[in-house]
Amino acid sequence: MKKNVFSILMAFLATTLMYGQKASDKKDNNGQPVLVERITKPDVKEDLTIPYSKYKLSNGLTVIIAEDHSDPIVHVDVTYHVGSAREEPGKSGFAHFFEHMMFQGSKDVANGEQFKIVTQAGGTMNGNTTSDRTRYFETMPKNYLETALWLESDRMGFLLDSVTQKKFEIQRATVKNEKSQRYDNRPYGRLSEISDKSFYPFGHPYSWPTIGYVPDLNRVGVEDLKRFFLRWYGPNNAVLTIGGDVNTFDVIQLVNKYFGSIPRCPEVTNQKPEYFNFPNDRYISVEDNVRFPMLVMEYPSVARFNQDEAALDLLADLVGGGKSSVIYKNFVKAQKAVNAYASDPTSELGGQFTISVQALPGTKLADMEALVRSSLKEFIEKGITDKDLDRVKTQREAEMTFQLESIANKVNILSDYQTYLGNPNYIRTDIDRYKEVTKKDLQRVYEVYIKDAHCLISSVYPRGHKELIAAPDNYTAGGDSSKLAHQNYDTLKPRTVKDNFNRKKQPKPGPTPVMSIPNHFTIYDMHAPTGNGVMNTEVPDVFIMINIKAGQCMERNDKAGLANLAAKMLQESSYKKSAEEMADEFASLGTEISVSTGQEYITITAHCLSKNIIKSIMLINEMITVPRCDPDEFKRVKNETLQQIANQSVRADALADNTFNAVLYGDQSPFANSILGTKESVENISIEDVKVYLQMNVSLKNTDFYMSGDLDDQKLKSYMMLFVGWQFMISPDLPKPRPQPIEKTKIYLVNKDNAPQSEIRIGYLALPWDSTGDFYKSNIMNYPLGGAFSSRLNLFLREKKGYTYGIRSFFSGNHNAGPFEVSAGVRADVTDSSIIDAMDIMKNYGAKGITKDELKFTKDAILGREALSYETNAQKARYIERMWSYKLSDNYLNEQQSVLKSMKVKDINKIAKQYLPTDKMAIVVVGDAKSLKDKLSKLGYEVVEVQNSNSSVAPDKKDPGKN
Repeated sequence: MKKNVFSILMAFLATTLMYGQKASDKKDNNGQPVLVERITKPDVKEDLTIPYSKYKLSNGLTVIIAEDHSDPIVHVDVTYHVGSAREEPGKSGFAHFFEHMMFQGSKDVANGEQFKIVTQAGGTMNGNTTSDRTRYFETMPKNYLETALWLESDRMGFLLDSVTQKKFEIQRATVKNEKSQRYDNRPYGRLSEISDKSFYPFGHPYSWPTIGYVPDLNRVGVEDLKRFFLRWYGPNNAVLTIGGDVNTFDVIQLVNKYFGSIPRCPEVTNQKPEYFNFPNDRYISVEDNVRFPMLVMEYPSVARFNQDEAALDLLADLVGGGKSSVIYKNFVKAQKAVNAYASDPTSELGGQFTISVQALPGTKLADMEALVRSSLKEFIEKGITDKDLDRVKTQREAEMTFQLESIANKVNILSDYQTYLGNPNYIRTDIDRYKEVTKKDLQRVYEVYIKDAHCLISSVYPRGHKELIAAPDNYTAGGDSSKLAHQNYDTLKPRTVKDNFNRKKQPKPGPTPVMSIPNHFTIYDMHAPTGNGVMNTEVPDVFIMINIKAGQCMERNDKAGLANLAAKMLQESSYKKSAEEMADEFASLGTEISVSTGQEYITITAHCLSKNIIKSIMLINEMITVPRCDPDEFKRVKNETLQQIANQSVRADALADNTFNAVLYGDQSPFANSILGTKESVENISIEDVKVYLQMNVSLKNTDFYMSGDLDDQKLKSYMMLFVGWQFMISPDLPKPRPQPIEKTKIYLVNKDNAPQSEIRIGYLALPWDSTGDFYKSNIMNYPLGGAFSSRLNLFLREKKGYTYGIRSFFSGNHNAGPFEVSAGVRADVTDSSIIDAMDIMKNYGAKGITKDELKFTKDAILGREALSYETNAQKARYIERMWSYKLSDNYLNEQQSVLKSMKVKDINKIAKQYLPTDKMAIVVVGDAKSLKDKLSKLGYEVVEVQNSNSSVAPDKKDPGKN
């Protein structure tokens, strides 16, 4: 972004003036924004500096504007420097609760309208809360910038005008549902709540969970929350960051219009880290419904941006961050654990250097603790090589580079640097602090924070097996809360905003931006595979996607899981290099490699730095064409897979998904099974099966190549020449049995003892994917039913009833027919009511159809969201993948829009009647059968009890219920 000489001079003068005086001290600016600094991007492509202009409003609001004209979108972020760390014992969860309340409307925006307005514009919005800050954000087509500013300013200045007891109670129920879903009903979910209380001193701001304790949530009243808002939610405690296809001058005028009149909240000072050590090792234990006993060792570490943070992060990467690490070698490769790693998560007030081990069933965690300690000793005695250190440094650089493809990520980076450091222009310093770490630094931080330090040692053990814990509990968290300082917000009064315009009037959007469809090219060459590419030189990186037609569709039922095992073996040793050498070389290049299995393909994706693309492709080619298929590695991979399959029996979501697929596809279809396979089928797979499978399916004729990023057609051609040594055979498709359609709606009940939530799946096998036919039209029809936050299902079950944290419905498919599915986790006590309501909503929609307002909302939303669909290299690659895979014309997006624009109410209603057969659907419920069975039997559907064993749906018992 070059500036003319005059602009640069004026920016320099403004910046120089402001450096001599704090913006908040400037009193004579007549209420106008003050330019604090303007940062431009150097001409060097590899320089990752994010250009921006920083302003200060007279009310203390910091505004950062980052122009980025690569896509016709804008991202608006308001970060308040308040999280759970600003709470106090007995009043936990306020910051997160307010995250929910901020979406319940404000004085000039009705309840539910925020999501509706943003969604109808084609945008997305959300919020999240950490211990240190709360963030609200929208990504919108650029013509809705003013709308986003209007919405966010109304929340900041006028939220309390709309807070009611009814809204408060609904969101209290929603937060409880979220806690049940994310913590109580998830394996190991309760550990953090208990360990943080034991790790931090009593009363420390990090000693309670961000989501809060349920007794505190029950105790809190709406007036308590209002006072919390008045204390912390003001412009002087916020950073407003706007990035995208905008004009800085226009933006700052709009910002001053909407935010400039909002009064300050009481002044806020930054909290300071409180460093501490343990006088001895602390042992605690947690009983949970898990299969793998888990050991977690946490050492007191440093705060975010502390001078030792970079060294501790790199130390964690070296100790337990890859296949060559001592933790992986001694635990996972040695087949003593299914997962083991080290990390150094840090926050504003402290950090926790963490080593985590999920051991095999029956393993004594005392043995795991001993092995962790001996592994650390082994690591330090072996020493750190320059090559090792360079590898983890390159990984950090690559991670930062890849983030910059997205304007949302750029905005987040700028916002975080300003919030915690007061300096948005920190990215080069951030990268440099990792580059400057030496081996002496690593040795020093190990000796200071790890070597002789005491830690918190947590044992999570399966129910009834306390004998597996590392040691008896020797620490109980607690203290005298009367001795803690308490904050008094009682004197705070609502702030009055005086405007010279009508806030009730929603801004009109500007002209609709032209859809930014990626320009793609295809390279044909008799000496190389065909390649499809998109040029995007915004960031010095390339995204590669390789689809090999070797997914579940190529498996026999007695070998279910073979595709997954084959994919895993591609990630092990090649004939030339060991698995550790392969992983280290990818990491040294900064290349993020992933191999996954789906119904149709084994997919390899690689995110590469431009400067290392050639070496990365050569390594990818080696990985695919000459896998070693070592018997010992296969034995380990197979055992890991069997453990994963067994572990699904304690995961409610996996049980629900597996049972749903088994019912829909039937016994003869490969898609009836989990991608992992079943215990019986995986035990039946040999290393020879894997070798034959790869030989039969990994060939150029079966493989499609896609690249997006820093390339052109000539570079793509040269890159495709590097894919050598491939076979040319075509593997025939296996016959796919046609599943029997569901004749009558039934409930399939899977038991999960004492589950606080029930997982529900409702649906049937519907349609294959198409671009403009019934599949496309069905997704249009579904959008107001369950495809948006403001859909009928979600508004009723979440926002009105408070039954769930979220419910959605969707059609999915590929070249094969896929399901229509309704999916939700609901409170256990309203499982039957949730099913009744979901079915009634679908029946009503099928019978009475869509409204004119819903159809307009749907059309606007789907048309508008196209602006957001092709920003990152991964998005661009998936766009050309769809075109190539389904043989679509270059004009297919315009064809879709024509279909969408032409659809009338009667067209949607016809699709709804045809593709919402509520009398011929499967209803899967995973929950506490003993408390649910009688209630479900009264719903009028046959109830089939299903064994909790992989995805088998052989009925144990039947309950005819009412007919």
